[in-house]
Amino acid sequence: MFRQNDFAAGLSGSLRRRDFIRTLAGTAAFICFPSLARTSEAAASPFTEIVSSASGIAWTHVSGSSPEKYLPESTGAGCAFLDYDNDGWMDIYLVNSGPCDFFTPSKPLRNALYRNNRDGTFLDVTEKAGVAGGGYGMGVAVGDYNRDGFPDLFVTQYGRSILYRNNGDGTFTDVTEKAGVAAPGWSSSAVWFDYDNDGKLDLFVCRFVDFDKSKHHRCNAANVPALAGQAEYCYPRVYAPMPSRLFHNNGDGTFTDVSQQMGITDNPGKGWGVVATEINNDGWLDLFVANDTEANFLFKNQQGHRFEEIGFTAGVGFGEGGKARSGMGVDSADFDQDGWMDLFVTNLNHEFYSMYRNKHDETFDDLAAPSGIASATQFMSGWGLKFFDYDNDGNLDLMIANGHPDDLIEKLRPNVRFREPLLLFHNDGKRLQNISSQSGPIFSRPLAARGLAIGDFNNDGGLDVLISNNDGSPVLLRNEIGARSHWLGVKLVGTKSNIDAIGAVVSYQSVDLKRKHMKVGGGSYLSSHDPRMVLGLGQHIKIDWLEIKWPRPSTAVERFTDLPIDRYITVVEGQGKWK
Repeated sequence: MFRQNDFAAGLSGSLRRRDFIRTLAGTAAFICFPSLARTSEAAASPFTEIVSSASGIAWTHVSGSSPEKYLPESTGAGCAFLDYDNDGWMDIYLVNSGPCDFFTPSKPLRNALYRNNRDGTFLDVTEKAGVAGGGYGMGVAVGDYNRDGFPDLFVTQYGRSILYRNNGDGTFTDVTEKAGVAAPGWSSSAVWFDYDNDGKLDLFVCRFVDFDKSKHHRCNAANVPALAGQAEYCYPRVYAPMPSRLFHNNGDGTFTDVSQQMGITDNPGKGWGVVATEINNDGWLDLFVANDTEANFLFKNQQGHRFEEIGFTAGVGFGEGGKARSGMGVDSADFDQDGWMDLFVTNLNHEFYSMYRNKHDETFDDLAAPSGIASATQFMSGWGLKFFDYDNDGNLDLMIANGHPDDLIEKLRPNVRFREPLLLFHNDGKRLQNISSQSGPIFSRPLAARGLAIGDFNNDGGLDVLISNNDGSPVLLRNEIGARSHWLGVKLVGTKSNIDAIGAVVSYQSVDLKRKHMKVGGGSYLSSHDPRMVLGLGQHIKIDWLEIKWPRPSTAVERFTDLPIDRYITVVEGQGKWK
């Protein structure tokens, strides 16, 4: 068992990353969290797959894969949990490809919105709602940008992205042109967050490479006689990077592109995942962006006036030896509960995933090797991920969606597979342990997984999981063990602060269990999560207190006692009560 000072020693001096990997190869991955007191046993088969005949979700993603191997075909798409009709039950949104300059579908393709029937099944309401998309879709970001109480959808695409305004009556309107957020080019992940603390949700949109059909590179499979002359999907390094975009919310339904003045344009990249978090506890939300074959970006928010890119000095830009890796999915959470937000990024096979511990000085240590994360992911390629407490014992666990982007990879690289299983790491309060092989059939089934979203679709307190697959049907996993522990679900509604309360810090205590969590914006890969926070209590039957530090411009800190458990509540900023 390693302690945190062992981690520091292991990342310098004679004990290097590869030594850790050799030491841990073939063993269960784990990381110690000495500050976490509670422990619990991980149960077998914590998730059950809900098949389409039972869920009613009869929809399939189509990539349009072709012999020419156009790069967007390999990237898949995202998914989301959202409560679009405000009935208190999580609905599902799925993103598909569609017509573009390199793809003409043989039959019409569309995105899908499934309404929750509250009985474990879903109904396709896409056409009625008016959110079918219409281009080559990538991801989805959910946020209430106009503060009317109904979540809106921003759908990123290769070509032109779409902003769907929720009309509050079960329908949406495409307001992209009026809002000024079409973001032409190849957009990937996006995140709603309030960068200038004015109480309105702004929008950051990752852009991937400079690509269209006329700029397509043909990359031939090399050194494999059987594949002579056959194309494979290019590594993105053959394409030029592009700057991402930042749109300021004007408060009147329109946005202003402030990418240049805020320093975003100064940093072209190949962005995939993005998460809005706070790395230095200064009250201003920062951005962590995963770049593919370019250094990752850590945009430090300079009090709403500009973003400074500090990825290199923070130690999160490059991998071992100063080499840029293939960053795809990201998340941020205080996984060691020391009061500072940490970072995670998934990468391509042989690059290892990164688990960055915040050192409290705007720098990070990569704990992937000493924790065993590196050895567990050495031959894997990761996309969507999320830290969440699947068993409600009060400790943050980790799930990762995997799959290689190149369908020829098994003929090109030994030990690497095109379809790969999901990974589940259980946090018992002392260590993060890889329990994938003991967690049921879905964790041994290879997938071409891409997006990952979490949400409690049956409102039992156990966080469920939605996985999008490239060229395949989505996977819906029902949580079987979250409800075995006690919990409290909290929906936060900002009034002076942004309505989605992105950046809020929620603390709670139940006897010896004391935890603190920040509500981050975005994360994963091309996907959006259930906006409610589920607070695990283990076997405790009472919450002593719950404290909410609302994000700026609010200065409110509200504390609640005499709270219920095993149910969802709503807390509206400034009302001093829950409902």
